Amino acid sequence: MKKEIIFFDMDNVLVDFQSGLKKVDSETLAEYNDDGTGKPHYDDIPGLFSMMEPYKGAVEAVKRIAASEKYEMYILSTAPWGNPSSWMDKVNWVKKYLDSDHPGGVFYKRMVLTHHKNLCIQENAWLIDDRTAHGAELFGDHFIHFASERFPDWESVLKHFNC
Repeated sequence: MKKEIIFFDMDNVLVDFQSGLKKVDSETLAEYNDDGTGKPHYDDIPGLFSMMEPYKGAVEAVKRIAASEKYEMYILSTAPWGNPSSWMDKVNWVKKYLDSDHPGGVFYKRMVLTHHKNLCIQENAWLIDDRTAHGAELFGDHFIHFASERFPDWESVLKHFNC
């Protein structure tokens, strides 16, 4: 029987984005405070993604889901186009916190970085994401809206997947 797939977003799902921002000096934050439209573009700060800590409960949840051996697991994340270091930083973050730098690691060579998450939609695939952008909403009933009323934390997600 083919296993169901779980795709994990990174930012504010596996990774605590704010934990990285707290480590950035005020001059750099000011530099990235306005993208020309009045909105901050902090995700373009070089090296920011290497400074982030795991989201509360995320590493333990990944380990519990992996231990269940019921699912294939992949990272499905978007990396800022204007910040090429973020692509490398995200891979290194996964290696550091999820022990995926060697064969047999949970996410070893199981990482998709794209601005079109809907390209990964399959009949048996779930997406855990905190936002509906980049095609996430197209997963329909297989979209786990993390940090929402229904799925406020990792315990609620683990309960959903019976792990």
